[in-house]
Amino acid sequence: MVYARIFLDEYANRVINIIKARFGLKDKSEAINKFVELHGEEVLGKEASEEYIKKLIGVEKLHLKKYGYRKMSLQELDAVCGIR
Repeated sequence: MVYARIFLDEYANRVINIIKARFGLKDKSEAINKFVELHGEEVLGKEASEEYIKKLIGVEKLHLKKYGYRKMSLQELDAVCGIR
C-alpha cells in the first residue's frame, strides 16, 4: 500500500465526494481507488494474458507459413478494406 498526501482543486474534490456518496464509501481514499478502478484501464490499458500472447504468436506463425513475407500494394489493401 502507498500513502500519499494530495491536493485537490474544487472540481476534483466534488467529483471524489460524488463517487464516495454514490458507492457508499467510507473516505476519499476509497473513492480515489474506486475512480481508478473504473477509469484506470482507459489510461493504462489492459495487460495481455500469457494465453492470449501464445495464441497471437500461433496466428502469426500460421500467417507467415501461408503467406511468408509477401508485401501488399496500397491498391490491394484498399480492396481488402473495401475502400475502393
